[in-house]
Amino acid sequence: MRYVIGVVGLLVFLLLAWLPSTDRRAAVGKLGRVAILLVVQFALGFLLLRTGVGTTVIRVIRDGFQHILDYAGQGTSFVFGDVAKYGQTPAFLFSVLMPVVFVSALIGILQHIRVLPLIIKYLGLMLSWVSGFGKVESFNAVAAAILGQSEVFISLRGMLDRIPPQRMYTLAASAMSTVSASILGAYMQLIDARFVITAIVLNLLGVFAVTALANPYRVDPLEDAELLEGESADARRAQSFFEMLTDYILVGFRVAFTVAAMLIGFIALLAMVNGIFAALFNGTTFQDVMGHVFAPLAYITGIPWHEAVDAGKFMGTKLVSNEIVAMQELHQDHGGLSTHTMAIVSTYLVSFANFSSIAIIIGAVRSLNEKQGLVTAGYGLRLLYSATLVSFITATIVGLLS
Repeated sequence: MRYVIGVVGLLVFLLLAWLPSTDRRAAVGKLGRVAILLVVQFALGFLLLRTGVGTTVIRVIRDGFQHILDYAGQGTSFVFGDVAKYGQTPAFLFSVLMPVVFVSALIGILQHIRVLPLIIKYLGLMLSWVSGFGKVESFNAVAAAILGQSEVFISLRGMLDRIPPQRMYTLAASAMSTVSASILGAYMQLIDARFVITAIVLNLLGVFAVTALANPYRVDPLEDAELLEGESADARRAQSFFEMLTDYILVGFRVAFTVAAMLIGFIALLAMVNGIFAALFNGTTFQDVMGHVFAPLAYITGIPWHEAVDAGKFMGTKLVSNEIVAMQELHQDHGGLSTHTMAIVSTYLVSFANFSSIAIIIGAVRSLNEKQGLVTAGYGLRLLYSATLVSFITATIVGLLS
């Protein structure tokens, strides 16, 4: 029965992407491409979750990040000393967020020695071939998964002024649907690495399935080539190794403390709102309400109805606060959720689809180009809607495979 519900859920989420489409007739013409994207998502999900090869790949990535976290811990311990080791469980800032600084430095080195640009280029070419979108959109999606939702627009600054509004929508939706490689280590300390890696891979494809229905358009190959040439010319700006390294370390530091500040603010606000709701509604918290709101959507991802409300609490928490708040709550108290439900919820949480991301993306684009910042601002809620549907589709696929 759960397979029937999962298939129905996929159809419902695709319908929800099509209903507010900018061109419904053109979107219907994209259904063949959407079907291809879904087939590839299922194939990759099966490979990662159900085969020995996938298990090995995930174990290698997980172990690699564990070594990186261990190395990062030496830097954290040197600066903070015994403060970083206080108590049986190190503080979240030291154990989860500070390693972001080191990971950011590694990303900078790989970028400087031209390894990352090659990865982005060739993965982007494959993604473009599968998705049917332009190379700009595909390169951007891969870059966003490595660099992050705000940093990726810096890599586009050479072409940003000439990107049409519809293509800008796809670029911003990709940035919101993925996560940054610099924070993967933090995610893997909170939820199972299998679902972190699987969600990243499936979201890369899922965002094109959703935007093909919500925002259909044709790409002129000549325009695509001209935009990429502008980006390449900008990327050739010389920068010394230590100048680059300093920049990326500081970027990592800003990311870590930006996340810390957002966690402080959002968790405190959530606690206050829960307290107000509990006082007004006889012990019923805001998260209890969000659980009931999200329960029907959680159910059609394949979660049993008796767990749908509990799972919906984490889904709603992610939307109104951010993914790390929800992951931390899931890590601390998952309320006895089954393994199947944990797989779906964990996968759903791995993206930047939340209200705060609207401001982050708009701010990042506007700081680079005022005109495109206003275009992106006009898409704000539509972007969040599309990125949330991407997360639901990915979670539903994992539910069908789990």
